[in-house]
Amino acid sequence: MKNTRKGLLVGIVAVVVAAFFLSGANEIFTLEAIKSQHAQFQLWWQESPWTVAGGFLLIYVVMAALSLPGAVLLTLLGGALFGFWTGLLLVSFASTIGATLAAVLARTLLRDSLETRFSRQLMRINAGVEREGAFYLFTLRLIPIFPFFVINLVMGLTRMRLRTFYWVSQLGMLPGTAVFVNAGRELGSLSSLSGILSPTLILSFALIGVFPWLARALVALLKRRRLASQFDRPTRFDRDIVVIGGGSAGLVASYIAAAVRARVTLVEREKMGGDCLNTGCVPSKALIRAAKSVKEVRHASRFGIEVDEPRINFARVMGYVQDAIREVEPHDSPERYRGLGVDVIKGEATLIDPWRVRIGERELTTRHVIIASGARPRIPPLPGIDDITVLTSDNLWQLGALPERLVVLGGGPIGCELGQSFARLGSKVSLVEMGDQLLPREDADIADLVRTGLSDDGVKLHLSTRALRVVAYGGTEGCHCLEVEIDEDGATRKASIEFDELLVAIGRQANVEGMGLEALGVATRPNGTLDVDGALQSVLPNVWACGDVVGPYQLTHASAHQAWHATVNALFGEFKRFTVSYRALPAVTFSDPEVARVGLNEREALEQGVAYEVTRYDLAELDRAIADGNQQGVIKVLTVPGKDRILGATIAGTGAGEMLAEFTLAMTRGIGLNKLLGTIHPYPTYSESVKAAAGVWKNAHKPEWLLGWLARYFEWRRGGNQ
Repeated sequence: MKNTRKGLLVGIVAVVVAAFFLSGANEIFTLEAIKSQHAQFQLWWQESPWTVAGGFLLIYVVMAALSLPGAVLLTLLGGALFGFWTGLLLVSFASTIGATLAAVLARTLLRDSLETRFSRQLMRINAGVEREGAFYLFTLRLIPIFPFFVINLVMGLTRMRLRTFYWVSQLGMLPGTAVFVNAGRELGSLSSLSGILSPTLILSFALIGVFPWLARALVALLKRRRLASQFDRPTRFDRDIVVIGGGSAGLVASYIAAAVRARVTLVEREKMGGDCLNTGCVPSKALIRAAKSVKEVRHASRFGIEVDEPRINFARVMGYVQDAIREVEPHDSPERYRGLGVDVIKGEATLIDPWRVRIGERELTTRHVIIASGARPRIPPLPGIDDITVLTSDNLWQLGALPERLVVLGGGPIGCELGQSFARLGSKVSLVEMGDQLLPREDADIADLVRTGLSDDGVKLHLSTRALRVVAYGGTEGCHCLEVEIDEDGATRKASIEFDELLVAIGRQANVEGMGLEALGVATRPNGTLDVDGALQSVLPNVWACGDVVGPYQLTHASAHQAWHATVNALFGEFKRFTVSYRALPAVTFSDPEVARVGLNEREALEQGVAYEVTRYDLAELDRAIADGNQQGVIKVLTVPGKDRILGATIAGTGAGEMLAEFTLAMTRGIGLNKLLGTIHPYPTYSESVKAAAGVWKNAHKPEWLLGWLARYFEWRRGGNQ
């Protein structure tokens, strides 16, 4: 029924548009035709003012609704025929009603199909509408370089409410409408439409175009004034920026501010370097490397090398982990950053008001504050969990002995990486995941490769399993068990998993407490992260945030990416602001096989309604992988249907994180698969797989019709059929 109504509407529109052109009506709406009939129009207006006004209004509405040419000339005619005020009233309402109907037609006839084909472009426009609200459309209406009919159609494809579209269009088009209606009063003296564009008119349009930025600046000024009325704003400031948190985001923010000679103070309450250096990236990768060497020894016989079963000295393994931390530590040390011009203070920072920060007994005034306080492991509210000491990515590194039985709660990147490493080192590892696959953000086939890798290393996987409670048999020490509920084929059963240590890896909770943010009205999202806009500005105009405390990607390089935006926007936002883009943000899970991804995967493309083609290349076909005995893995590239533009790439296999960089660069710089195929790659390397994947895409899109003609051509050159 819906398709029938849509088909009927398409038919009506097509008939009206065809009639417009076939009847020659388009020839009426020329400057010469309107000028020649001007006297006749005046006579009709004097004889039947209501009929002429109503007819003019109806014709204008229909032409605007169907995006037919002639709206500018009708606007001129409105000024010439009705005078300025009556003409302005008629044209303003007619153009707005017509624009709204055009948006309705676009929304009804085109949105379903175009949302799939141009989903990423529409997603950006919808994000602008959501972020700026009515001001987004208001800006477009006031800038004459955007044709109004294009705005009507494009905004009709968005999720903006029609009521909002109507009143913003009425207000936003009014200045331009007034200019053209006024010009129409001089219709008799115009020889061409270019005659409208006098220097005065051009200046008027320029001022109209500048108005949105003036309005934005005025809104920002009013926000600052309102903020200043609530608090006592200092007349002078000690600092340009105070950064709270010395992790990845805080360090980058401080470095950038100092590099442009701003006065910056960095406050850290514990250790510089944050989670990445002390409890996250560096120690986990050191542990993964140690565990990988165990696997290499165990499988050396496949290369003809006979060795005994490796003996694990867990104390020395953890010593290696601590050595790695100590070697990297100087890169993030207070001494290094003081040498760069950053005032580094150890202590707790609390915002007294938006411009005053207390650190112990010291109080600083600052023009801007950047919150980079990071996050901590989330502990689930399981009954009995408080009766034992659980392991997290924070305290894991103080383990003195290898757990004989380890239960890992959570099948995300941290759970997979650490669970596999401990299994290789000799622990009996059971991994419990509530979902039906590991790495829930990844495609199912990619997650299956990781599942096989963990199983081969001895990890016992409990998928579709929900933890119910923790039972401690002997206090905080000794044997415990985790009671779980397992879903199997639509039925559920309960079971117990015994363990000596429980490692919780179900995600991280943003550190938002204790800084005075609640009292100042800085809001948090439902997931606990700080609520900021696309430029990373909070509800307080001079308070910004970046890194894990904001999300949505709690990754070191994501934090650094955000820190650049937060710092530059804070220092220079009066001139230009930069919105954070995550379109080409890479992410790597350092399991075996590694999983590396940038952009969309199939799961996300389907969820967002993005049309795509997928190209696969199995690493089992790569010469270097065969020589190394690392054939397990695949490259998946998503592209725009029929084109080589990359929407996303996922790699599972040895060295996936290193290979991903080429796809990340390609997406960042708009390089397609054709150019990757034309790039020379050294042989034999894993990077060749990127070129090979591009070759698979090219082979699937070869011009068969041209190849057919070439076959005939070569046959002719050979002298015809033999």
